Amino acid sequence: MNQGKMVFAQIMQFASQDILKRIAHRYNGDYKKQDFTTWKHFLCMAFGQLTHRESMSDAMLMLKLNEKKLYHLGIGTAFDKATVSRTNESRSWLIFEEFGLKLIEEAKQLYSKDNCLEIDLKGEVFALDSTTIDLCLDIYLWANFRSTKSGIKVHALLNCKNAIPEFIYISNASVQDVNILHRVPFEKGNYYVMDRGYTDFERLYSIHRKKATFVIRSKNNSRFKKISWRKVNKSNGIKTDWQVILTGQKGSENYPLPLRRIKFLDKEFNRTLIFYTNNKKIKAETVALLYKSRWNIEIFFKWIKQNLKIISFWGRNENAVKIQIWIAISTYVLVAIVKKKLKIKYSLYEMLQYISIAPFEKADLRDTFSDKKYLEMKGEIDNQLKIF
Repeated sequence: MNQGKMVFAQIMQFASQDILKRIAHRYNGDYKKQDFTTWKHFLCMAFGQLTHRESMSDAMLMLKLNEKKLYHLGIGTAFDKATVSRTNESRSWLIFEEFGLKLIEEAKQLYSKDNCLEIDLKGEVFALDSTTIDLCLDIYLWANFRSTKSGIKVHALLNCKNAIPEFIYISNASVQDVNILHRVPFEKGNYYVMDRGYTDFERLYSIHRKKATFVIRSKNNSRFKKISWRKVNKSNGIKTDWQVILTGQKGSENYPLPLRRIKFLDKEFNRTLIFYTNNKKIKAETVALLYKSRWNIEIFFKWIKQNLKIISFWGRNENAVKIQIWIAISTYVLVAIVKKKLKIKYSLYEMLQYISIAPFEKADLRDTFSDKKYLEMKGEIDNQLKIF
């Protein structure tokens, strides 16, 4: 099927050009840009992401040096840095956000039956967190959040069973995590795991009213009154399992029902963690494992920031930065789609390492990840970041 097709082209054939064209049409994305269409824009940016180019100049130079091959990639001709930079700053980032969400929806369906967690629960398990990307204050004045720094924050709700993001929101770095809770699509029967930065008992009570479960790490200054307790198995690290009511200023007013307060000894890092949850049925050990699953989102953020290059931004305004972030996320999800559809057993990290060094290779991806050539190369990229 893919005989004679380059590796990069094989990856991109899983992204729908027609869907992107329809989205671009609604935003007038191709108005007066007939040469550098939205699709070619996406291909150029995705190429830079997949080949780990450090800068726009680096990416455009690599394309120019391989200009005879660009027709087969769908790009056609090499574009200069100025064209890409101007387009990053003028073409609406909302096009790539909507396209990224379409890819996420497809990936969610493909991975709907996957579960890489240590626990088996009926509902979905989501981790909510954010990561801050620092910017140069002299260049990105619009992203000012400290007197000497500027930055943006990427908020994500990640499905911990399959490492596919459910929700993405990009804000100025000055926006506190807790202020994003009203944007998150909480649903009945699901589990939502958060760190203490999301502590707002009034908003947590709204999650409870939606009949969803939350597990959140406690702040040190939370005030409560113990009303009952359960026996615990301390060999599993559970020190206490109490039922409490909140006290203090507006505590009982913001969350008028009892909560579970679980103290857990994390032996691996020799630290004591305290969790609050509204779920009174699951085991205390399950609560601890749910919080442990939150680290999947840390891996996801590390993946996005390190393996899909968004450290050096290819444009100075807010629009350009958001385009690059959304294309980085889209590329991540697209490779996940390819992995599932082609039934490739190797990790996403291994796949991206191969793609980054062989974008112009004419080899069927399914053969590549099952033949001796890849197994020989695998030893060179054994520092794996396994997400799947």
